[in-house]
Amino acid sequence: MGMRQHSEESVAMYVEVLLPLALARQYTYAVPLSLADAVLPGVRVDVQFGKKRRYTALVLEVKTEPGNDKDIKPIQGVVDERPIVFPFQLAFWRWMAQYYACSMGEVMAAALPAHFRLVSETLVMAGEGYQLDVSLLDDKEYLIMEALGFQRVLRIQQIQDIVQQRSVWPLIRQMLEKRYIALEEDMQERYRPRKVTCVRLCSPYAEDPEQLRAAFGLVAKAGKQTEALMAYIQLSREAPLVRRQEVCRKAGVDSGVVAALFKKGILEPFELEVSRLIEYGGVIEEAGILSGAQEVALEAIRKEVQEKEVVLLQGVTGSGKTRIYTELMREAIAAGDQVLYLLPEIALTSQVIGRLRRIFGDEAAIYHSRLNNNERVEVWQQVLGGKSIVLGARSAVFLPFQRLKWVIVDEEHDASFKQQEPAPRYQGRDAAIYLAHLYGARVVLGTATPSVETYYNVQTRKYGLVRLSERFGGLELPAIRLVDLKPASRNNQMHGHFSAELLAAIAKTLEKGEQVILFQNRRGFSPAYRCTSCSWHASCVHCDVSLTYHKSGNQLKCHYCNYKSPLPLVCPTCGGTHLALQGFGTEKIEEELKIYFPDVSVGRLDYDTARGKYAHTQIIQEFDEGRLQILVGTQMVTKGLDFERVGLVGILSADQLLQFPDFRASERAYQLMTQVSGRAGRKFQQGQVLIQAFQTAHPVLQDVLEQRFDRFFQRELGERKQFSYPPFFRLIRITLRHQKPDKVDEAAAHLHAMLAPRLGDQLKGPAMPSVGRVRGLYILDFLLKLEKGQVHTGKVKSFIQQCIAQVTAMDGLSGLRSHVDVDPY
Repeated sequence: MGMRQHSEESVAMYVEVLLPLALARQYTYAVPLSLADAVLPGVRVDVQFGKKRRYTALVLEVKTEPGNDKDIKPIQGVVDERPIVFPFQLAFWRWMAQYYACSMGEVMAAALPAHFRLVSETLVMAGEGYQLDVSLLDDKEYLIMEALGFQRVLRIQQIQDIVQQRSVWPLIRQMLEKRYIALEEDMQERYRPRKVTCVRLCSPYAEDPEQLRAAFGLVAKAGKQTEALMAYIQLSREAPLVRRQEVCRKAGVDSGVVAALFKKGILEPFELEVSRLIEYGGVIEEAGILSGAQEVALEAIRKEVQEKEVVLLQGVTGSGKTRIYTELMREAIAAGDQVLYLLPEIALTSQVIGRLRRIFGDEAAIYHSRLNNNERVEVWQQVLGGKSIVLGARSAVFLPFQRLKWVIVDEEHDASFKQQEPAPRYQGRDAAIYLAHLYGARVVLGTATPSVETYYNVQTRKYGLVRLSERFGGLELPAIRLVDLKPASRNNQMHGHFSAELLAAIAKTLEKGEQVILFQNRRGFSPAYRCTSCSWHASCVHCDVSLTYHKSGNQLKCHYCNYKSPLPLVCPTCGGTHLALQGFGTEKIEEELKIYFPDVSVGRLDYDTARGKYAHTQIIQEFDEGRLQILVGTQMVTKGLDFERVGLVGILSADQLLQFPDFRASERAYQLMTQVSGRAGRKFQQGQVLIQAFQTAHPVLQDVLEQRFDRFFQRELGERKQFSYPPFFRLIRITLRHQKPDKVDEAAAHLHAMLAPRLGDQLKGPAMPSVGRVRGLYILDFLLKLEKGQVHTGKVKSFIQQCIAQVTAMDGLSGLRSHVDVDPY
């Protein structure tokens, strides 16, 4: 993208622009006459903001009058030839900023790929008109001035390399004061299309194949050149484009040999722009025949969306919901429309992506956090060009759709649809529903275990409901059994963390040639390292949490800030040596399995093993192909995986799920246990599920055992109403953080004094969260409970933001960090 620049001249009009910064307002800039025809809403422009810094800002509006802004600067250039953002998107950004109580600039920063958000780079050049006395320069100044003698400008990185130090700004300021150097800002487009060098025949050989004899005559005495020319001819018969490196590889020569063919006028190079995105190279398959139940469900969805914008497809695990989605996608492609298919943690849903790409090929684009910045730009451009299907994580709601027809949110209950850090802290499912509303599109929410809010919207007839109550192919749902750990633990009959029943079930399943999934929702080897003499425990120096022991690196780790520490051999408090690991995570389960089943191949799927870009895919593929017999994992193993040979699922510690300090603990526990249970027996025969627990009479466990979602929902709804939680109340959490505990206390006291008179009993706190210090910052929270329909929440959010701004501006509180989180859980 070339950038059009301006020179000093008269103003043609004005633009209101959005900067990718956490600013409370937008700014007005003047448009010089020479750039007037290039400026449109939705294009990026180069602007100076502050004294020196330059940014790419997005044009929101073109105006004839400047409004109330003073000291209006001109834009420096126009980056785009056509808009990269459209009015629907800008309306979506405005809604998101208002609803989630953040700035439009923060939404812009989250929405646009990083390479679209350009920031100027400082360049250093020699000072003009100043007589330099070399004898007055110190060593580092001399090195910099010497380098500037060879090239006109230096970048900061180059100066760091020259003087061999990271911090160079004190040195630069010193040289500026002496007028040895001057600075300027340079705006560079960071996205560069990937280009490859291809080769083709020159004229006349390209037009007349008979002339090739003459070409071979020119290289008759050069054997390697002859081989390279032969390689090119063979490759050109197989594909329309031939890359230079392919010729070298096939002929077994280096690039110099091909360069000799260029000099002789036989071949010529040319550059071709290619995509960085992995193209689908397999065979396109048919989607398969719909079952009778799927046909009925599909027709019911079509009927429901005539009256309602959102419909819940509640289908038991393994019922074939994805097959229904593919039918909606095929219809949209045929009509020239677009479909957004949202998945939780897309990196973990490689099976679904693979299945859809086998049906739709390159019609389906994939967008998620594990793409690099260049790849994200290319997906953005594909959607801008009308790509039919987008499979994405929550951030895909920001892509520039133009003809959106359907939004499909798979596993709509999943907690990972909620963005935690940074702002905007949006709920991907809810944002997708509003996005569809803007486009007049329809939404299908799919899950076996709906969120309480979604199901409440069904009950109140805000959403439609379609059920798929049987598994595809008529398979039975898995048989679920509870294993009471109390007697086994009391009688010392536990085998590590396995009951005798679970070990026997694993052995029997493996004997039948089937596979096993074991679910434990804690990673690492052991979550606590304690002294049994004085109760000291290893904790993080930056956070108020226990360190988890990871045997793979033989060290203690913090799962909040990644602080690492070796295991102390003696207790730092009492000097004793009675130190013990307590509790268990996935790593310990993996080790214990190797004791009881030494000849069985075991894999582990958790955050530690799935960090690489394709690591998760490799583990899932190995299990899918039968190279792993047992898969141990955290909640990652619950997400949409479909394995043919899984006969048994074991949940090792259901109590941990139920004891979490969160009003959603029961809901999440029910969802996780039901979802992981659904991985069993999906293809050939009924699977079985064993749930180990101490509290086997817990009502949630009974609901999972009897697969009674309606009973679970009614009980949960009653508790939510009694204690003022969603879906009856809207929650807003205000978080304050500071390096000093007395400062965060002071800020909380000031904020409470401002908020309480207006908000009254709706305001709870300040209170310390379950983890009161993270990354060296002390934390206090307020929780606001607003009854739906009774309060104008928009005005309340504005009031909160104004009060926080006043507190932050107080003397001594400039280091305060704060944020507002709407619908925080």
